Amino acid sequence: MNKKQILFTSFILLFSMFSCKKSQDNHNADKALTDTVIVNKTAVVTKNTAQQILEKPQVPVLCYHRIDNETKGDYSITPATLEAHMKALSDSGYTSIQPTQLYDYLVYNKAIPDKSVMITFDDSRTEHFEIAAPVMEKYGFRGVFFIMTITLNKKNYMDTTQIATLAARGHEIGLHSMDHTMATKYKTDADWETNVNKPIQKLSQITHKQVDYWAYPNGVFNTESAAKLQEHFKLSFILSQKRDSVYPLQTVRRVIIPDISTNSLMKSIKRNF
Repeated sequence: MNKKQILFTSFILLFSMFSCKKSQDNHNADKALTDTVIVNKTAVVTKNTAQQILEKPQVPVLCYHRIDNETKGDYSITPATLEAHMKALSDSGYTSIQPTQLYDYLVYNKAIPDKSVMITFDDSRTEHFEIAAPVMEKYGFRGVFFIMTITLNKKNYMDTTQIATLAARGHEIGLHSMDHTMATKYKTDADWETNVNKPIQKLSQITHKQVDYWAYPNGVFNTESAAKLQEHFKLSFILSQKRDSVYPLQTVRRVIIPDISTNSLMKSIKRNF
């Protein structure tokens, strides 16, 4: 091999080494850029602690039961009163929210309307479908209906078609136990199966949706029942008693609304929340 051939071969080798290095550098740069994009697109979402949840302003949650002209007492209102309440809430600028919105607000600080309210109904009464839902919808509201599965298809109580229709119209269907036995009395696995597991499955079959929300029968709870219910539900609702410091998501406060004037309703909302 003469001198010119040696020089030419050396040049080829150097050029090849330089090209390989440049290609490897470019590959590494591209990989680094790709990794950066992936990292930048990854959002680390953290949940609020129990204390942070407790410190957030509470959303008014209203609890209704009977709606008729005959029944008297704190658990009953007339259809005219319900209409007046819904109109007053609408005129005052309130927006009804659903439990999923409340959960995201409490846990992830997601925004909700400034004047939010949740409107709930207990005990599966047929007037909830025939009276409450149409009145709420008239004012652009949607409600939450807590069902006792023992009442399904019985006289004066909603049937499965009505419950499915409410869910399809944008209302939330939650569980109020199988037969209104208080959660503090569930001691065995069989108790939980009867009052929680099987009713969840039944309501889910009716609505074709998950059942993520619970209302305590009589509003009664203890820390043990709240801890157990957290295995099944995103939120559970008590009445106006103090929330549990460890399980605030399982002790969301509500206030029972009797047959009161609209002025009294607004005062009750401000006083309780």
